[in-house]
Amino acid sequence: MSVGKAAVKVLHLGRISYGSALKIQQRHIKQHLDSSSISPNTLLLCEHEPVYTIGIRQAPYPPEEERRLKELGADFFRTNRGGLITFHGPGQLVCYPVLNLGCFKKSVRWYVCELERTVIKMCSKFGINASTSPDTGVWVGNNKICAIGIHCGRYITSHGLALNCNTDMSWFDNIVPCGIVGKGVTSLSRELGRDISTEEAIPKLLEAFTEQFNCTLTYNGSFS
Repeated sequence: MSVGKAAVKVLHLGRISYGSALKIQQRHIKQHLDSSSISPNTLLLCEHEPVYTIGIRQAPYPPEEERRLKELGADFFRTNRGGLITFHGPGQLVCYPVLNLGCFKKSVRWYVCELERTVIKMCSKFGINASTSPDTGVWVGNNKICAIGIHCGRYITSHGLALNCNTDMSWFDNIVPCGIVGKGVTSLSRELGRDISTEEAIPKLLEAFTEQFNCTLTYNGSFS
């Protein structure tokens, strides 16, 4: 870890299309890579309209599969993140950290593990016993509660995690989530037997992120 605590700015984007959020991420990445720009480490929080996204291993998803999923009423994006197919939609808290790992630790493996530990710690704050598995992400038993897929170039991170809060889980029935056969998905609401909105989950996620990454958060938008 670097000396002292890194500062991270939190931006709440609200409900936003996946394409729009991608452009915002790219803008923040560009600022990090522009030596003349002073760009803070940033945590982008949002929900998406229904969308299926796939990572760099795109061979299992030919054009006809893309058409099938679009016909269900969701958008479809091919991305440069790790991992296979997943779903994003209303009721899911999506977190895109755009961080310079030079401010933390220059290790992608460390970073992914810290994201997993952050979500596990957040789940514990709700009284949920979550864990890791040989498959990336955070699990409650054999059901994934949070998908993680990141990209890192020149130690600048993008993409991130998607935590199911009160998501319509039927969207996952149309795919094999993250390409993992024989395992399911779950949500905070399903585990607790009551409705947990993204707004209720955000403070606990941010608290866990602060603790796990040993950073100081500054807030924008609805957190100001």
